[in-house]
Amino acid sequence: MNNITDNNGRKINVTLLVATLIVGVFTTVLNQTILSTAFPTLMKAFDISTATVQWLTTGFMMVNGIMIPVTAYLTSKVPTRRLYLIAMSTFLLGTVVAFTAPSFAFLLAGRLIQAVGVGITMPLLQNIMLTIFPPEKRGAAMGVAGIAIGVAPAIGPTLSGFVIDNFGWRTLFGMLIPVTILVIVSAVFFMRDVLPQHNPRLDILSLIESTIGFGALLYGFSEVGDKGWGSPVVYGTIILGVVVIALFAYRQLHMDTPFLELRVFKSRIFTLSTVLASIANMAMVGAEMVIPLYLQIIHGKSALESGLTLLPGALMMAVMSPITGTIFDRIGAKRLARWVCSRSRSQPFRTRS
Repeated sequence: MNNITDNNGRKINVTLLVATLIVGVFTTVLNQTILSTAFPTLMKAFDISTATVQWLTTGFMMVNGIMIPVTAYLTSKVPTRRLYLIAMSTFLLGTVVAFTAPSFAFLLAGRLIQAVGVGITMPLLQNIMLTIFPPEKRGAAMGVAGIAIGVAPAIGPTLSGFVIDNFGWRTLFGMLIPVTILVIVSAVFFMRDVLPQHNPRLDILSLIESTIGFGALLYGFSEVGDKGWGSPVVYGTIILGVVVIALFAYRQLHMDTPFLELRVFKSRIFTLSTVLASIANMAMVGAEMVIPLYLQIIHGKSALESGLTLLPGALMMAVMSPITGTIFDRIGAKRLARWVCSRSRSQPFRTRS
C-alpha cells in the first residue's frame, strides 16, 4: 500500500487520504437524518405541517438522487481532488444557509444545496476506495467506508435528539460547520487525483432525462403519505418517472460512451447485490424518519428519547461493518451470506413464558 501513486506519479498517504474521505462523507451523510427528531420542533418554530416539514428530508433525497448519476460524468471529467473540494465547499455553503435561515424557505434551500454536495461525495468515496485498494483488500476497505455511509444516518436521530433538547435546532447545522472546514483544509493537503480521467462529452438529453425521470419518481413516492395512492399527482408523476427512466436506460444502452453505465447490470451478482442493498437502505431510512415522529407526536417522548431508540442499531453497524468487510475478503460474499442465513434459521426468535 505504500507504493500507491496518484495520476501524476506522486506517492499517496493512503491513511490520511482515507481518513479525510471518511470524516467528510460521515459528516455529509449524517446530515441526511439529523433532522428526523427535530421535525416537531421545526413545525412549531415555522408553523408548518408534517407534510411540509418532511420536505427537508424528501427534497434532500430528491436532489441527492438526481446528483448521483451526474457524478458519474463529473468523476471522469473533473480531477478527483478538485471535485471533492467543490463538493465539500457546496455542502458548507448549504450548511451556512440552513444555520442562518430566517424562514422555512431558506432552510429548505440550504438543505437542497447540501444535497448537491452529498450526492457527489458518496459515490466519490466508493470509487476512490475501489481504485486505491487491490481486490483482496476491497472488502475491508468498503467495510470501513460502511461506517460513514451506514452508521452516520443511523446515529443522526440520537445526536439530533440530544442537541434539540439542550441547544436548539440551529446547532444541528452550526456544529457541522467547523468539521466541514477542517475536512476541506485536510483535503487541500491530502486528497489526490486518483480516478482515471478522460474528456467525455456531456449528453444534454441524458442529463435532462435523468433529472426528470428520477425527480418525478422520487416526488411521486414522497407525496403518497400526504395525498394517497389514488391521487393523480402521485400515480401521474410515478408513471412519468418510470417512462422517462425507461427512455433514459434505452439511450444509455445504445451509446458508445453512456452518461451512466448501465451495462454493469448484466452481471447477475451485481444486480442482486444492488437490489438487496437498496431494500435494506430503504427500510433503514424509512424507520429512521417514522419512528422519531411517532414517539414524539403520539407518545409524547422527548427528542432524545426518540433518538435513543435507534442508537443500538447504529452501534452494532459501527462494530460489524469493518469486521464483515474483513470476513468478506477471506471467505467471499456467497459463503458469508450462507453462514448468516444458516445462523438465522438455527436460532429462531423465542418468546418468554
